[in-house]
Amino acid sequence: MLRMTRSCGKRNLRQFSTAIRRTIQDEGDWFYSSEWWGSGSHGGHTVFRSTSDKGNGVVSVLAYPSSRPHEVHWPGTEKWLQQRYAETHPGCAHNGEFRILGYQWRTLRFNDDTRQSTVKIMAANTKSDPRTVHFMQQAHCLAVPYLKSMVSAGLATMASCNYDLENTILGSAVVDVVEIDPLVISASTQAMGFPRFSVMTPLGGRVHSKPNLIDEVFWKGIHERLFLHESDADKFILDSTRIYDMVFVDAYDGEDIFPRKLWDPESPFLHALEKRLHPEHGAVVVNLHSDSGILGGDGSAPSVHDGILPMGKYVSRVCRAYKDVLVGKSSGMAFTVSAPWVCNASLVVSRGFRRHNGIPDRDMVLNRLISKSLQLDSMLNLPFSCLQYIKRGFILVD
Repeated sequence: MLRMTRSCGKRNLRQFSTAIRRTIQDEGDWFYSSEWWGSGSHGGHTVFRSTSDKGNGVVSVLAYPSSRPHEVHWPGTEKWLQQRYAETHPGCAHNGEFRILGYQWRTLRFNDDTRQSTVKIMAANTKSDPRTVHFMQQAHCLAVPYLKSMVSAGLATMASCNYDLENTILGSAVVDVVEIDPLVISASTQAMGFPRFSVMTPLGGRVHSKPNLIDEVFWKGIHERLFLHESDADKFILDSTRIYDMVFVDAYDGEDIFPRKLWDPESPFLHALEKRLHPEHGAVVVNLHSDSGILGGDGSAPSVHDGILPMGKYVSRVCRAYKDVLVGKSSGMAFTVSAPWVCNASLVVSRGFRRHNGIPDRDMVLNRLISKSLQLDSMLNLPFSCLQYIKRGFILVD
């Protein structure tokens, strides 16, 4: 059984490149970015707002209208919801007739400026309770490019290590989500459609002993395998006794800081993570920011060459620390790929790739990842292609 965790104690400021897309693949495509992130620093309708004491300043969620799907498709979704209700509550006297009210993009911001992440939600109510609006996050809509990069690189790596990814995708994955800021958890469950049943207590139980009726309709078969913990990432890993197949780390805060304790090679966190990672195929995927512009000292934005942003000395130290501690010098490998349209890269450290004569073969690694990404495209039926996020700016970490 796959157990995955996204260690996200804090998160990051987004910067943008000036590259231009020529084709449109899905509604999470950069072409729609003015919809899902707004056209400026302000605007949109605020649906959640509170002040954090975890370094994120004012945590807010803004809502923007979505142009898709068109209203002509809503009756089909209403029928699907009614069928789900009948399946999850057979014989129940409650009226399971749903009505779609619309779709929105919901953007999480720190300090009223940093556009941290975005999701798409569906709003619906029931005929029996028309005044109560329910939100369902549209999990297949990954709008922010760096998320697509992390998911594509991570899954292609696991598939390349002879891991039974198809069985995992079809229903056996168990996911721990770690978030340090309780306001981010509240924003996610109250305003961004994330299932409330996933929230855990400090003692390891569910905050809600059982899901409500609507959550069962929206999330049955999924929310039982999601565990959302309020904790610092390093404390969670240090206290954990579980073995993880894959770990996602996205730890920048509203000030664009990646806490040193989460990447310093001498820190307890990395050494604890080394023990929690599966010894045969374990992989870690880390979201990174380009720091070359910052290190230049002139205040300029990082330079872009063919849409690929260079990594500076600070990020190089992060890459080396993860690689040295998690796989050492005798087994496994690490690489980075650039995310299009934003100043991010994904670092992947994998124990499943075996070296040839002690030296990683770049072409062999890249060709295997490309081959597996094509299989993933067929297997997952995602609205975007994993391939474009695998070969972009591919670099082996020495």
